[in-house]
Amino acid sequence: MRNALRTLKKHILTGTSHMIPFIVAGGILYSVSLMLNPAGTTAPTEGWLKGIYDIGNAGLFLFVPVLGAYISYSIADRPGLAPGMISAYLASQIGAGFLGGMAAGLIAGSIVKQLKKIPLPLSLKTLGSIFLYPLIGSLLAGGIVIWGIGTPFALLTDHLTNWLSTLGNIGKIPLAAILGGMTAFDMGGPINKVATLFAQTQVDTLPYLMGGVGAAICIPPIGMGIATLLAPGKYNSEEKEDGKAALIMGCVGITEGAIPFAANDPLRVIPSLIIGSITGNIIAFLGGVLNHAPWGGIIVLPVIEGRFLYLLSILAGSLVTALVVNFLKKENTDVTESDREKNVEDIELNFEQL
Repeated sequence: MRNALRTLKKHILTGTSHMIPFIVAGGILYSVSLMLNPAGTTAPTEGWLKGIYDIGNAGLFLFVPVLGAYISYSIADRPGLAPGMISAYLASQIGAGFLGGMAAGLIAGSIVKQLKKIPLPLSLKTLGSIFLYPLIGSLLAGGIVIWGIGTPFALLTDHLTNWLSTLGNIGKIPLAAILGGMTAFDMGGPINKVATLFAQTQVDTLPYLMGGVGAAICIPPIGMGIATLLAPGKYNSEEKEDGKAALIMGCVGITEGAIPFAANDPLRVIPSLIIGSITGNIIAFLGGVLNHAPWGGIIVLPVIEGRFLYLLSILAGSLVTALVVNFLKKENTDVTESDREKNVEDIELNFEQL
């Protein structure tokens, strides 16, 4: 079991290491377009800002297919790339988020790995790698995502939406805890989207919902960014760089900035994100914070009523996330490619000095 978990982690880390540049580049460009947009936190519709927005949006769209592709590649080598990317793309289309993309990559890679065990005549071996395995693997993995994952996710989304609409009278603290936890759970996946859409559609009538959710949206990335600053020894060099980008993305309400950390260590990171977002959401709800924009982060501060409490809820939730995750994490022992390059540079420098 331990070896199986270690192998699984290796495959997932391969996917996340290739996914991270897409989130960072896309997220920061997306953030810049929103920050500089004179119309506020809406998507730019013309000019050079629209171009920057489209480039950033492309990066945020592509990271799920890339994640699935390289998880599958890690399992099944080059024949797994196409099935992994296609099935993860389908997962993103049905709104399954990065967890769906991860599952799609694991499914595609496992299928292609089994296909490669089928004996083929010598004349068909090359054809198998570039034609048969990608074709059959894409068909099988894509079919599982569409018919096996897509329908349950659609039912889950509908059920959660209907359930949230019945919670109007349960009290602010329970409602804040539910919405905060859902917002942080999958960071852009179906559960996150249900919670944020529930608040966004009522921004004109019940702006306090968006007041809490707007804080909860940005707490995961800001919290993880703070965590890397408070305990750098518990994160590898790539995660420290991701933490800097996560702080920027959190300020403009892009929850996906926390995904690299959640993908690398979901059992410790995701509960920490949930606890922090619940904390921030409750503070904002009880403080009567009103958010008149269907967005989150510090970027919406001009349209916030109760700005001090809004900032306090973000800071408190982020600190809770940072402290909890650093308490749960052990000292980092992962050696990344960046670490290897740094070690080589250090060796060369020492050699020259000698």
